[in-house]
Amino acid sequence: MDLSTLGFAMGSAWLSGINLYATVLTLGLLQRFHLANLPGDLGYLAHTWILILAGGLFTVQFFADKIPAVDSIWDVIHTFIRIPAGAILAAAAFAHLDPGVRVVAFIVGGGIALSSHSAKTATKLAANASPEPVSNMALGLAGDAVTVGGSLLMASHPIVMVAVVVIAVVFSVLLIRWIFRMMRRLFKPQPKESLA
Repeated sequence: MDLSTLGFAMGSAWLSGINLYATVLTLGLLQRFHLANLPGDLGYLAHTWILILAGGLFTVQFFADKIPAVDSIWDVIHTFIRIPAGAILAAAAFAHLDPGVRVVAFIVGGGIALSSHSAKTATKLAANASPEPVSNMALGLAGDAVTVGGSLLMASHPIVMVAVVVIAVVFSVLLIRWIFRMMRRLFKPQPKESLA
């Protein structure tokens, strides 16, 4: 196993937790136009039907992700899609290695996808508590930019992506804890004052 393959495995899992369809579409196009050489079975992302499907679903997500409340419903549904897909992408990067390595990649990839998906979902839920739609739209566009930019970074510097993912997972855990504390404080019932 080389660090380049590890970068693709971890990177694709992490990015799929943010925006699965943009990740698949970007990586597939990079492979299709020979701008990247994806390891293992990730090369299948360049197939025409996968690109069409990912492009169509990315278009739907692009708009759904910018509308308050709709984005939260979308994220909840995609909990059951992004995390397993991240696990599958991580395992696919190691398709040329021993099955034991692929199982470990599958498990770790699912955990990495869970961290980024949870951070995104918690952040968007916190933004939805605000009545203005601008922050929600900005967060959606930032997620799209991170996904496409991260895919490009992974294609050109997969070893750097390993470091980015490790830092991002630690940051995600801290962010999720902070958001849940703030939300708990916000919705905590206030003690009633006695009228004595």
